Amino acid sequence: MNVRKKSADPKGVLTGVHYLDGDYAIAEGALAAGCRFFAGYPITPSTETAERFAERIPMVGGVFIQMEDEIASVAALIGASWAGLKAMTVTSGPGFSLMMENIGLACMMEVPIVIADVQRGGPSTGLPTLTGQGDMQQVKWGSHGDYEIIALSPDSPQECFDLTIKAFNLSEMFRVPVFIMTDECVGHMHEKVVIPPAEEIEIVERKWYEGPKDKYLPYKPDVDLVPFMVKAGDGYRFHTTGLTHDERGYPVINAECQDWCVRHLCDKIRLNADKIIEYKEDETDNAEIVVVSYGITSRVAWKAIQDARKAGIKVGSLRLITIWPFPDKRIEELAGKIKAFVVPEINLGQIKREVERAAKGKVPVYPVSHCGGWVHNPDNILKVIKEAAK
Repeated sequence: MNVRKKSADPKGVLTGVHYLDGDYAIAEGALAAGCRFFAGYPITPSTETAERFAERIPMVGGVFIQMEDEIASVAALIGASWAGLKAMTVTSGPGFSLMMENIGLACMMEVPIVIADVQRGGPSTGLPTLTGQGDMQQVKWGSHGDYEIIALSPDSPQECFDLTIKAFNLSEMFRVPVFIMTDECVGHMHEKVVIPPAEEIEIVERKWYEGPKDKYLPYKPDVDLVPFMVKAGDGYRFHTTGLTHDERGYPVINAECQDWCVRHLCDKIRLNADKIIEYKEDETDNAEIVVVSYGITSRVAWKAIQDARKAGIKVGSLRLITIWPFPDKRIEELAGKIKAFVVPEINLGQIKREVERAAKGKVPVYPVSHCGGWVHNPDNILKVIKEAAK
């Protein structure tokens, strides 16, 4: 990628060892990444992130705005981002649903923003104070039309900090909304969080256009497929819209421009997927069963994996850190070597379906489904591992 990197601005960034919950760690990660604008609306179980921002962002010269609702929150992020700021918000299920129209707008306008979704049990109002993982498909397909996004899934407060920085870096690199798909358990979990000195935190700087002002084209793809940006108000004359548009940003309402415009939104992510996707494996080389997990469920599944190994079952772990784009290639590779996948998650099979799709029928995929409210009992995951190993 043709990006410029720099260290974080040390002003106001915490360093050292802290005892934080995941929600607070998201706020600190955002500040360390250079986020200087937050617009949001309180919603359980994500409110602690907004509260932390309200307290901390004035210390770094940033702006916190409580909007009238989640629709307006994303609209404010879009404006702030085009004004040159790194911007984010945080929400949970019902608020996430309200954001979807403007998330589609942000994708079409190719605006770098970050949204954290601290998931709870749904649908509708559901379980406001209890955990869930039911938004994993919504984050990919929630708005209408074809587009691509990036979504990350932390399993600890430390990863809430680290992956929030990564989310901002990816958003800046690809001019795309990036999502932190955490959950109530990780959001409210208190653990040690190590924050390195600001000069050790690598920050990706947005690709700023530096050519003649009368030659700027806001949607002309660079060699890496990502267009350059400018700051609104800096004297550039350009147009940005949610309508199908050409390189100038002007609406062109025909099938030919639609194909060019929308394929670009997808290709800049799909063709760079190998640079984006991250996962962690453990003992998959000789495994007969591979447990695919993410978020809080990956921590619960680890106990079941250890117990299965003690029982003589060859079990490997594939923990998804990047959910979208999905690691199709690795799933297919593993499918050619093992007997089965086991997928525990706090929903009724949203990522299990993706594993099935990527495995292409080579091996069975066993769900361990949970509707939400609390985490799995590891014994239930172990039971399915044993069944898959028969």
